[in-house]
Amino acid sequence: MRRASLQVKFGLSYILVIAAVLVFMNTYPLIVSENLVVRSKQTTLQSSVSVMVTALSGLEELSEENVASAMTLVEDTGISRILVTDAAGRILYDTRETDGAVGRYGLYTEIVQALRGYDAFYADFTDGAFRSRAASPVIYRSQTIGAVYAYEYDVEQATLLLTLQKNLLRISAAVAGFVVLLSLLLSRMLTRRFGVLLEAIRRVREGAYSYHAEIGGRDEISEIAEEFNSLSDRLQTTEEARRRFVSDASHELKTPLAGIRLLSDSILQTEDIDDATVREFVGDIVQETDRLTRITENLLRLTRLDSGIIEPAQSVAVAPVIERVVRMLRLVADEKRVGLTYLVEREQSVRAGVDDLHQIIYNLTENAIKYNRPGGFVRVTLGGTEDECVLRVEDNGIGIPEEDMPRVFDRFYRVDKMRSRAAGGTGLGLSIVADTVRRRGGSIAVSARAGGGTCFTVRLPAVRREGEA
Repeated sequence: MRRASLQVKFGLSYILVIAAVLVFMNTYPLIVSENLVVRSKQTTLQSSVSVMVTALSGLEELSEENVASAMTLVEDTGISRILVTDAAGRILYDTRETDGAVGRYGLYTEIVQALRGYDAFYADFTDGAFRSRAASPVIYRSQTIGAVYAYEYDVEQATLLLTLQKNLLRISAAVAGFVVLLSLLLSRMLTRRFGVLLEAIRRVREGAYSYHAEIGGRDEISEIAEEFNSLSDRLQTTEEARRRFVSDASHELKTPLAGIRLLSDSILQTEDIDDATVREFVGDIVQETDRLTRITENLLRLTRLDSGIIEPAQSVAVAPVIERVVRMLRLVADEKRVGLTYLVEREQSVRAGVDDLHQIIYNLTENAIKYNRPGGFVRVTLGGTEDECVLRVEDNGIGIPEEDMPRVFDRFYRVDKMRSRAAGGTGLGLSIVADTVRRRGGSIAVSARAGGGTCFTVRLPAVRREGEA
């Protein structure tokens, strides 16, 4: 219904515009042509009257005889009718052969104006003919002694004007028919393209995010369709990521919950269970609870990142944060017999949140320790330039296969799921690090270390220290 209404509006708008043009085309040329003919008539008729007035102006008094004698000297002008009156308006001369008016009084408006001393002219176009009337006074020694009146009835030029009008009407009718057909066609084409867009919007609204609006051309509507298709692709990607995230999160949360349920049922259903076994089961429950807590905290942190809720940025010195993280993880490294060191090649400061920077360094360093071998090492290096802070965390541990490196920052992705769960990983740490680095205007990359192991490189915009140029 809306589409039909839009089509009617477009069609009517085209038709109204063309109708206005056609009305203008059928009136303006005719009006101009009529005015030109009238001006031509005025010039010709008044010129002829002036010649007659000149022929009569030498007479002291007008009478039927001397007027008839003077008028024989005037060439035939082709004027339909000529009247000559005296000062009282009595007709002295009339060219009409039948029903002449000689001896009567001519009380035409033009004659009255001429007897008052004014030239008069009037013309109209009615009943397929031009009717023109002109009159001028006959003056002798500053006295009006009579008037000359001329009347012309012209059908020829009226016929030409009527022919022009008929031709314009024929052309207008043909143009109007073509325009109506064209407007209906164009409005149908235009509204059909809008209909394709509307159908695509409805499909996407119903959840078919992969649906595309197929609209050809290179105009604005096709650009809108391309933008819509790009938007639907992004929605499809977002929806797939959301479903995968929900599925992975449900799976990750279900695993510790299932462990807690199994251990709890074992305690409740086993009779005469000894205290040592109960303590062992409770310890396992505590570990699963801690794991569940870590997953929940990471999910909440990711939710805050996705919502754009981040800690206000401030200038943070990086070296003290590295020193604190190394101090916190020293015991973990010692337990796994992994050497943990750090090196500050250049003092750096970045604009970030203290917790953000701590989270980045802590997660990368903890991962390097967890997935290492006894006797291995983890080294944290701070360097860069005056414009860029470069933080490297490298180890000689088990490493990451080349084909898995592009996906290590995906949420819940694990290279080795069994070893990750055994190490207590949630599959969210690197994703949190990557999101945090990007939101602070930096970048993160992973590469294989020469000689075995992995190297993570974080680049953040540096804040120049006071005193530097």
